[in-house]
Amino acid sequence: MEPLRIGVLGAARISERSIVGPAAETGTRLVAVAARDRDRAETFARTHGVERVHASYADVIADPEVEAVYNPLANSLHAPWNKAAILAGKHVLTEKPFASNATEAAQVRDLAQGRSLVLFEGFHYLYHPLMRRLMSILADGELGTVQRVESTLFMTAPPADDPRWSLALAGGALMDLGCYALHAQRVLGDFAGGEPRLVGATGAERPDAPCVDAWADVHLEFPSGATGLARCSMTSEHWDMSLRVVGTAGEARIPDFLFQKYDDRIIVRSGAGERTEHCGNATSYTYQLRAFIDAVRAGAPYRSDAEDAVATLSLVDSCYRALGLEPRPAAT
Repeated sequence: MEPLRIGVLGAARISERSIVGPAAETGTRLVAVAARDRDRAETFARTHGVERVHASYADVIADPEVEAVYNPLANSLHAPWNKAAILAGKHVLTEKPFASNATEAAQVRDLAQGRSLVLFEGFHYLYHPLMRRLMSILADGELGTVQRVESTLFMTAPPADDPRWSLALAGGALMDLGCYALHAQRVLGDFAGGEPRLVGATGAERPDAPCVDAWADVHLEFPSGATGLARCSMTSEHWDMSLRVVGTAGEARIPDFLFQKYDDRIIVRSGAGERTEHCGNATSYTYQLRAFIDAVRAGAPYRSDAEDAVATLSLVDSCYRALGLEPRPAAT
């Protein structure tokens, strides 16, 4: 199979683990990169083996050798540059969140209709064997009927000037971490009757960043009657990226469902006793890139598509309203 040819927008720090490493693992070509600072793009290309540097994001998208665009820019720049890539006929692998809000996400989705393009949102955890194993356990019925889903994403505070604290850049805890917590709830809703509905939410703004949420606790209910709690915080004193499912016959817990490199355990307690399974320390970003390649090259199905993105951001927007805040503004 011909290697996929990807153009990278920006020289974001996340790109080293989210696309550079996985590209090397999968034999993917990183054809082009551009950044606001040309010198930074040159350094990125030289360090990571990107074939050439362009003057602008638009030039990367227009490059005839680029088949697909990887977009790790600030949240508010996801939708505008995803649209530009679609109009240029390029496949898109975009970091989450897909857009600044559900309305903007729907615009991106609608723009792609009728075009044979893959729009893939980067919920990388979904493609790792760790998450696949959890879903297999639930499907097998070992835990009985699902009663409770808890997804927690806590981290220590980024610096005050970090883009994640910027309303104009669509920042906030729900956008950076909460979208993972809510997406996991939606995915696990497959085992609790379907999509969860919002029951209520509490949270607080960062004192020096009006309208930007520092933390949020979101309470959910599934059609089956099971309940969910999605928690996120960018001001915690500790790191917690855990996922827990409780059923009538037992429970399963993943201590870190985002960064399996550091902890690949799933701990299961049921009538058969308690056990710990290890699912492999390979990064979920590599599994994600393989899924993206399969979708582009072979038309393989994938969960984190544009329709899925609209549903997730609709829930995020509802959470903001429940907190007394507005959904993140679209880029101007």
